[in-house]
Amino acid sequence: MDKTIPLTQGKFSELTEKLRHNETVKRGEISDAIKTAKEFGDLSENAEYSAAKSAQEKLEIEIAQLSDILMRAYPIDKSTLGTTSVQVGNFVAIYDSYFDEEVTYQIVSSIEASTAENKISNQSLIGKALVGKKKGDLVTVTLPTGVDAELKVLSISK
Repeated sequence: MDKTIPLTQGKFSELTEKLRHNETVKRGEISDAIKTAKEFGDLSENAEYSAAKSAQEKLEIEIAQLSDILMRAYPIDKSTLGTTSVQVGNFVAIYDSYFDEEVTYQIVSSIEASTAENKISNQSLIGKALVGKKKGDLVTVTLPTGVDAELKVLSISK
């Protein structure tokens, strides 16, 4: 399977640790809860058993999703990340003329995009428009609201 999902090293490590924790610690905890609930008797009316089985199902789905992501993901190597043009992993300072403000975004994959952290997806309208641009380039993006946002790339860093 091709590695097609670029992740920052921090996010890659976070997801790897979460998968490990789920597979070892959480599976064991749920297994113990199921075992304890079975001791209460009649499983058809056993709320503890039903809750533990539901938690087990949710955990297995999360483990499968994390495994799938990590099979397709690779950590971005900052040492090979350039600053001549915008790439996934770069920090991009832009001037947004519509809001008359400067803002810095990190371009990331959709898996780790977070507006609260100014991490925008390379698949988003603004992310797509910025990837490949150079310092000084002007970019016009038509937002879903119909507004044309004019952005100027001020700097690119890693």
